[in-house]
Amino acid sequence: MYYPMMYFDPTYIFVLIGVIISLIASAMVNSSFSKYSKVANLRGITGAEAAERVLHRAGIYDVRIERVAGNLTDHYDPRSKVLRLSDSVYGQTSVAAVGVAAHECGHAIQHANGYAPLKLRSTLVPIANFGSKIAWPLILIGLLFSNETSILLLNLGIIAFSAAVLFQIITLPVEFNASTRAIRMIADTGMMEGQEIKSAKKVLNAAALTYVASAATAILQLLRILILTGGRRRND
Repeated sequence: MYYPMMYFDPTYIFVLIGVIISLIASAMVNSSFSKYSKVANLRGITGAEAAERVLHRAGIYDVRIERVAGNLTDHYDPRSKVLRLSDSVYGQTSVAAVGVAAHECGHAIQHANGYAPLKLRSTLVPIANFGSKIAWPLILIGLLFSNETSILLLNLGIIAFSAAVLFQIITLPVEFNASTRAIRMIADTGMMEGQEIKSAKKVLNAAALTYVASAATAILQLLRILILTGGRRRND
């Protein structure tokens, strides 16, 4: 049986970089949302009203709009066709609230139009969730042994984690496309214009960075796994 030596693992630098990237992205989105949540839109439209206008403009009338507790817990549930807006968005008339509400409507429009990346992401959800949970146990068990079973476990762990990484990568076009749709619909409906639209775009751009950070962190973690297991997979 093989017991890995206890020593400082230089690949922890990948973990540290991932943490730093995530913290920076989180700070940026919180700062941007906080700033523009204090700026009321000139027409006094709430996040919920904005969502209804965007959905109707897109010809969607079968999506319910509900309030959900929390801050920035906004999301669209394609299974039940429910758009849930957080306390900081649902009844608020800020530029940020309208921008976030419109972004979530972007997902509902993607769903209605059969947007391919969204379909793929939805298909990957259970696979990615299972992969992220089982990957490290498989890898750690594989590192304890030195035989063909070890190689099999390591490879299975890498494949499982790769599914989670793929999910993060596929999420990027889905989120960027939803934001693009949001800004376009805000302008088309006349809810906001000029500087208001630019401000809403800043909020959505900052939010998009959190998804970029998640994808980058997942990729760095995969690189770390490949480095940690590379020698064992070649030598065994």
